[in-house]
Amino acid sequence: MISIVDDDESVRTALERLMKAHGFLVRTFESAASLLISEHRDLIDLLIADVQMPGMTGLELHDRLLADGFSIPTVLITGHPDETVRSRALRAGVLCYLTKPFDEAELLNCIRSAVGQREANGRPA
Repeated sequence: MISIVDDDESVRTALERLMKAHGFLVRTFESAASLLISEHRDLIDLLIADVQMPGMTGLELHDRLLADGFSIPTVLITGHPDETVRSRALRAGVLCYLTKPFDEAELLNCIRSAVGQREANGRPA
């Protein structure tokens, strides 16, 4: 299951449609807090999160999930690229850091990489 967290409804909807068109099960959330209290939190196979959101950023969400014992491949997306944030995110284990607007193929490559990581770790994709 792919969880999409973005405070922009149009981005959430577009990503949800794209992921469903490629056969993925998707859950969307308008904030990090809404994902953290969701019963679906334990089922996440891949997280796509906006970097800049009110409350908790996408990187803070990634860090929180790790601290809570959830090692989830994460793709961060942003409309405001920042090399410092990008470097910190990649050092923290974020799989991909994509700048909006990003190419569909670029996102799908990130997802394929996540699937490969899960299989390499002995978990089904």
